[in-house]
Amino acid sequence: MLKTEADGRPNHAALPETMKAGFLDKPLEVNVRKIPVPEVTGTEVLIRVEAVGVCGSDVHYYAHGRIGKRLVQYPHIQGHECAGTVVAIGDKVTRFQLGDRVAIEPWVTCMSCKWCKEGRYNLCPDVQFLSTPPVKGAFVQYLKHREDFLFPLPDHLSFEHATLAEPLSVGLHAVRRGGLEPGSTAAIIGMGPVGLMTVMAAKVFGAKEIIACDVVPLRLEAAKKLGATKVINVAEKNVGDEIQSLTAGLGADVVLETSGNDKALQSSVELVKRGGALVVIGFPAEEAVPLNVTLMLQKEINLYSVYRYTNTYPLAIELLASGDFPVDEIITDRYSLDEIQQAMEQAHTNKSGSLKVMVYPNQ
Repeated sequence: MLKTEADGRPNHAALPETMKAGFLDKPLEVNVRKIPVPEVTGTEVLIRVEAVGVCGSDVHYYAHGRIGKRLVQYPHIQGHECAGTVVAIGDKVTRFQLGDRVAIEPWVTCMSCKWCKEGRYNLCPDVQFLSTPPVKGAFVQYLKHREDFLFPLPDHLSFEHATLAEPLSVGLHAVRRGGLEPGSTAAIIGMGPVGLMTVMAAKVFGAKEIIACDVVPLRLEAAKKLGATKVINVAEKNVGDEIQSLTAGLGADVVLETSGNDKALQSSVELVKRGGALVVIGFPAEEAVPLNVTLMLQKEINLYSVYRYTNTYPLAIELLASGDFPVDEIITDRYSLDEIQQAMEQAHTNKSGSLKVMVYPNQ
């Protein structure tokens, strides 16, 4: 049920009965169709979706129909990096009102299992993550979501910048997992949106040297603007030699691998200093990737894996709202929901010219 005001009016804006949604009908084909606008009850909130960022996982599902053992069940709705405006609230909602601007942490968890109670709700076995099959995502005009996974936005933070709280959360969680300390050296492999946000996170956590590695000049230039102290084009230079030179032969304190490239992951072991940490963020194309365990043992490397994030959204929003980082540089392409096919193709095929593709469902 909807909460009602004292005068008896329902606590919702004037809403249409149907809305547009972008359906992935088969690999490489997205079509826009009308579906009913969701109804909310209890602690659910209905959000008018103002901006959605296209994520690398969206592109992978779009092109290949799967990530690991997760298979798309067609037709599917993608999109999970999102922000918008509250337009209706359930009768048990206490934290939000109509018109509130919110970032959407794109999942709900049970909050009662062992992992949720420990604060590691990213490991909840019953998690429902937007756009991860079979859960439908945010390429819609209206989205319902539980209020405890919504976060208020300051008025000066744009919706499109707020969507970056999701990839920035991955970066924040990764540097925390890797134990990055002030004054340390971080090497970040892969300068896609998550890699670029990890540059931001490393700077916030006090890394003295941040070495960004990629093959695309556009991405390396963006990394410099966000805080990288050194960039390495791996198509032109040997990463191992460069990092050895930059660290007086010691290696990086923390290496964060975001690309998911098998060879990049394998070579990352060689880049870490003795006693350092390797943080694996990107999902490789193959489920099993050989690593030089002997070298890891000899160097006593700490190996950490990253699965999404926990308890990061308030900090991510604060950092994006601070104005300390030129995050607008990351958003290179903008599309309406009617242009979702072009948006996905741009993200899929123009990796040398695009960083973050943004979709606006209500424009």
